Amino acid sequence: MFSYRHAFHAGNHADVLKHMVLVQLLAYLNQKDTAYMVIDTHAGAGVYTLDGEYASKSGEAEEGIEKLWSRTDLPPAVAAYVEQIRAMNPSGKLRHYPGSPFLAERVMREQDRLRLFELHSTDSKLLVDNVRKLEAHAAANGIRPRGKRILAERADGFGALKALLPPPSRRGLVLIDPPYEDKDDYRKVKLALEDAQRRFAGGTYAVWYPALGRLDSQQLPERLKRIAQSDWLHVTLSIGGPDAEGRGLTASGMFIINPPWTLEAALKESMPWLVQALERDSSARFTLQTGSAARPPKVRE
Repeated sequence: MFSYRHAFHAGNHADVLKHMVLVQLLAYLNQKDTAYMVIDTHAGAGVYTLDGEYASKSGEAEEGIEKLWSRTDLPPAVAAYVEQIRAMNPSGKLRHYPGSPFLAERVMREQDRLRLFELHSTDSKLLVDNVRKLEAHAAANGIRPRGKRILAERADGFGALKALLPPPSRRGLVLIDPPYEDKDDYRKVKLALEDAQRRFAGGTYAVWYPALGRLDSQQLPERLKRIAQSDWLHVTLSIGGPDAEGRGLTASGMFIINPPWTLEAALKESMPWLVQALERDSSARFTLQTGSAARPPKVRE
């Protein structure tokens, strides 16, 4: 239990999808002056070194961010995401990859708040240490101390939502991306979203999941559609078939409740390009579906 380490998977195609969508969600929230809160229920270590032991061993970034790094024809949504990765690698060499916490910290503003939770004993320590280093770097460069702007702790992110919702400003984004190594995570995602919407119906909720052959994975989007109390958007990305050994994740999805109205158009433009850029073979594809509690879904592939 709790053996999952995201360091093996940092920068892969699933991260590309998840983090491209995350940047779009945050950019939309930034359009209003009122502060907002971001809650990351499964934050991992916060930042990763792609030439480190874990990422080098898996090589998954080669089928993700590395394929985008030298491209000059990025669509706007992809470019906005890659720009943040470039900012973390000022030398021009792709070495550091931000997880969702550090990516959010880069896009968020001084008045916004970031709450990070990680239950894995090793990654939670790394997360806290990385946040401290981030604060120390800011102080060394004359940036105002963040104070309680970022809080990271070892805790169950599912349970933490109860105490944080609704946020004081009534504006917020909740990112839910457990490792799903325990199949009970699928049930917990559904229960957490049901409770969260009761507490904070106006929030934006973004759920990442691996698109696997197992029944729990296949059923999750449909279950989320049924409990969504407002508009929703569902996007998936597949890079093609399995590798030569038949192993490895080849597809993932994002399900967003209360998506910004701009997101669908950004994904319609970006997803066909992303499929071509990341495809492993001709079976690579994407799906994009929108709907609401009050109307039937629209599907685009």
